[in-house]
Amino acid sequence: MLFQVYGSQSGWQLLGWILVFVCLIIANEIARRSKLGGLLFFVVLPVVLTIYFAIIYICAAKGQSWALHNQTYVHMNSWFHYAKLYAATFGCIGFMILKYHWGHLGKAYWFKCFPFVIVAINIFIAVGSDFESAIRGMNALQITGSQWWLSSEGVWLYGGWWNVLNGIAGIINVFCMTGWWGIYSSKNEDDMLWPDMTWLFILAYDV
Repeated sequence: MLFQVYGSQSGWQLLGWILVFVCLIIANEIARRSKLGGLLFFVVLPVVLTIYFAIIYICAAKGQSWALHNQTYVHMNSWFHYAKLYAATFGCIGFMILKYHWGHLGKAYWFKCFPFVIVAINIFIAVGSDFESAIRGMNALQITGSQWWLSSEGVWLYGGWWNVLNGIAGIINVFCMTGWWGIYSSKNEDDMLWPDMTWLFILAYDV
């Protein structure tokens, strides 16, 4: 896979990683600097991808070989990836509504807490994934004597008490977020500003 950098192809893999990273930066700049770019990346593209995902899973359920061996079906079939993908997508759409003051929601005071809600949901998704890894690791320990367990995507994970601690840290992070209604768009409408979320929280969140 792209991010497993090792062996004789590691140079090409690293180059691929850099190209993906640069493309993501460019896509982000297009999306944040224009309404059309934002609509393209956060509305049109997700709709197209959703149709693509649906077709793959319907065809896979019918036993069609091309779908069963499709890269997306093989390497992206866990609840975590789709939960993160759509939570982030809805988050970006909500940010655009606030940033450009679209409709009643964009002007409603109560909707300003939307960034808090979507960040909390994203954290809880990661918390759920951590708890799942801990449970599966403990189950694997009882059955095989090792805490390694194989995910549905063919990735080996090492689950244990550390996942529980990480999950608890995520829950604490949610309750440490401040300024729920303090977000606003910059004067040029390029960015969303959340000044009450200080660097101390960001540092604690990353750690």
